[in-house]
Amino acid sequence: MSATGGKAVHAAVHAGAGVSQARIITLTTDFGAEGPFVGVMKGVIWGRTPAAHVVDLTHEIVAHWPAEAGFWISRAYRYFPPGTVHVAVVDPGVGTSRNNLVVQADGHFFVAPDNGLLAPVVARARDSLIVRISSGGLARLGLPRPSNTFHGRDVFAPVAAELAAGRIRPEELGEVTATLVPSWVDEPAVEPRSVAGVVITIDHFGNLITNIDATLIERFRLPLIHAGNHAFALLRTYADTRPGEYLALVNSFGVIEIARAENSAAEGLGLSRGAPVIVRDRTDQP
Repeated sequence: MSATGGKAVHAAVHAGAGVSQARIITLTTDFGAEGPFVGVMKGVIWGRTPAAHVVDLTHEIVAHWPAEAGFWISRAYRYFPPGTVHVAVVDPGVGTSRNNLVVQADGHFFVAPDNGLLAPVVARARDSLIVRISSGGLARLGLPRPSNTFHGRDVFAPVAAELAAGRIRPEELGEVTATLVPSWVDEPAVEPRSVAGVVITIDHFGNLITNIDATLIERFRLPLIHAGNHAFALLRTYADTRPGEYLALVNSFGVIEIARAENSAAEGLGLSRGAPVIVRDRTDQP
């Protein structure tokens, strides 16, 4: 498309073209609640696609750790309808030569920096198309050169708005590729007698959420979860033990979680993100 064509796309945005096709856009960032950053991204989206439905998935990702954002998106996107556009901005490399991506997977679109954030999505998806966003792709949307510090506003938000409106396809935004930066956190290691993963995130209640899917430990008759020199029995729900006592369970996203009934497991155990977690059968301990 010529430069004139790019201006035509931009003009059509302000004329309301494609509004009837607008889809849901989710936002995941490490921006927190302070400052105008999330609000500005929403303003850019609505400026281009006023009918877009914007959902805040979370803005409380631990700062500068794309692995946590990738974990949540890869497990949350299936709860949204096909065609949803998922934007994730956890971007310690913003302004560097790292690439920006659009991934189409399982009927959804994902827009994020190429820093390992989208690796879990691609790994878990049945099918995927990976596109590196090019300067030419941004020019098609009438976008100026992005700033060095806020690609959420200057790249990801406008690209998401155009995808949500159905005005552009991922492959029109750049080069199709078969590779992307791997996740910062390895997938759990599955051995004959154990499964080893890590604490990937901590929720509002202080529960330690691991990256170990429950399906990986189904072969254990009496699973025992080891973390921080402690071992925890796998129970069904938080109320299956007394207040203040520790337990492990399979949470609502199908992964192993270490909790403390009516208390914070993170504070009580002194564990944080990245802490090793190993699952073995109670009858097969070293």
